[in-house]
Amino acid sequence: MQMRARLEALIDEMLDGQIMLDEAVTEFEKLYIQKALARNKEHLSRTAVSLGIHRNTLSKRVATYRTQERASTNHRARKSPPPRKR
Repeated sequence: MQMRARLEALIDEMLDGQIMLDEAVTEFEKLYIQKALARNKEHLSRTAVSLGIHRNTLSKRVATYRTQERASTNHRARKSPPPRKR
């Protein structure tokens, strides 16, 4: 299957699931960067070159993703009630 056809199928699924464009773009960028980092063994400079962006831009985005993940994890931890004592 060609890339365009695969993307169109994915977009149809996302539209059916009522995924907003901003959310889709943000998630795509995050996953794209994570995959590129993995391929470059977490080396920021090589990854930045392969993505065609400046190393500082990549570093800031990675830091943002990590901050968001920590906030999400903390939010979920606070959301669950503490175990009951008997």
